[in-house]
Amino acid sequence: MTSISQPNGGEPVAVHAKGSPPASGAPARVTLHLGHLPSKTNMSVPYPRSPSRVDPNNPPWPAFRGYHRYSFAHATMGVRLPTILGKAIDDASRTLNEQSSEDLIIDLANCLERMDQLMVDLSGNAKLRPVIDDDEADVALWNKEIAKYFQGKDFMNAPWLFAEAYKYRRLHECFSVSKYWKDYDVFYRQKCDTFSRSAEAVFELSMRFAEPFKHAANLSDAEKLEADRLMFLELTQVCLWGNSTDLSLLINMTEEQIKSLQSTGGDHLAATEKNILGNHLNQLWDTVKSIREKMGGRIDFVLDNAGFELYCDCVYADFLIQSGLAKQIRFHGKRYPWFVSDVTRKDWEWLLNTMVYGHLFPKATEVERESLRRLGDRWKQYERDGKWVYEQHPFWCTGYTFWDLHSEAPDLFLHLSHSDLVFFKGDLNHRKLTYDCHAPASTPFDVAIGPMASAAGAPRICSLRTIKSDVVVGFGEDGDVIAKKLDDEEPGWKISGKYAVVLLSEGRPGEKVRFA
Repeated sequence: MTSISQPNGGEPVAVHAKGSPPASGAPARVTLHLGHLPSKTNMSVPYPRSPSRVDPNNPPWPAFRGYHRYSFAHATMGVRLPTILGKAIDDASRTLNEQSSEDLIIDLANCLERMDQLMVDLSGNAKLRPVIDDDEADVALWNKEIAKYFQGKDFMNAPWLFAEAYKYRRLHECFSVSKYWKDYDVFYRQKCDTFSRSAEAVFELSMRFAEPFKHAANLSDAEKLEADRLMFLELTQVCLWGNSTDLSLLINMTEEQIKSLQSTGGDHLAATEKNILGNHLNQLWDTVKSIREKMGGRIDFVLDNAGFELYCDCVYADFLIQSGLAKQIRFHGKRYPWFVSDVTRKDWEWLLNTMVYGHLFPKATEVERESLRRLGDRWKQYERDGKWVYEQHPFWCTGYTFWDLHSEAPDLFLHLSHSDLVFFKGDLNHRKLTYDCHAPASTPFDVAIGPMASAAGAPRICSLRTIKSDVVVGFGEDGDVIAKKLDDEEPGWKISGKYAVVLLSEGRPGEKVRFA
């Protein structure tokens, strides 16, 4: 056995001559001192990865994974997701206890058994199995991604974004393979209840916007333009901070906490603009103004949360239509319950019908109820006129990031390329835009979103996001310094919802979309 001494002071490495026992009387160890050889190089992997080396398990920068104790991924996979699943089981159990039909009871009991197994898999960090074919349009996409990139991966060592999305897909599967409960939403009660406790903020907006928007009399064209600009900037902030109410993060909120998060007064908005760390609000105004100068166009919203946030999105979209900044708004929701509070068609219809016909706010005055009804009536008319369109593409409920939208959902990419501006709302959509990886905070937004900015025909994109997870980009040249200062002075700032970004990518609109 030979021991090689390392030049940098490391432990000697013992080397045996294969098949040769030490000679009698010879020393048991021979030490070679390699002091004249170069020291070992401490090499670091260059980031970002080149496009050819990027895939769902290897993002452009290092992925956040559940076993990373320094990241929000660890708390989510270890605590938040089991808690959310436990509440979902409680909801399904409550519904089971309300049934009288034996067939319905047995079918739902089987759903609960599948939820229990999911809890075992999640808590026990099981390997990610293929999705069962439940006739959903996304099955092939899910199983292709698992087979190509995540064979043998489990909930904690797969990238957090994929593992979290996979959990919600498995939760949907618990019901989608049933006979009677295919469309059951375990989060529906929670979404409705949260909106019902949002009365103060709801009426703050409905009382202001129940009547169609009109300029004050005798304003010059320049004054009207300035009034539109100020209104647009304030409503953009309303739309941005409406994202504070995220049920998957705020699991046990009091009514007072909801009111605080949903404050939409002008003074509050002025104070919060300083918390927009990547702020393209003025560029965004220039963009929508240019759309109006072309006689209006199409604006899309890739929606995030139901309830109050969706209500804010609709107030914003209403202004865009009335002011001529857009002729048509297309809203993109999810095909089934997703990340607790994401918008489904049922949530969309419930909001508009509750505003017009509901009795959700028993303490409201007649004037307040009438303001909400008028607002809802106008929005429903927009739908009938084709000015508002609700859509739900299967790709939105897959584990892929939006870097893969061009390749995995070319029809959707082509559809979005016809839009004059696409708003991506909220934290999850921002994570999917940026590949949810450890990019430096100074990374420009159009670099962080990859093909969604660089592909031919990519639309203009605006991310409206209150920061609630680890990935942060678009902070400008001093972004790394800003992020480090916040890390030192405000631990937890990335998940508090106190800070936000409004980031714009110009894309490559007007170019012919090309697919490989």
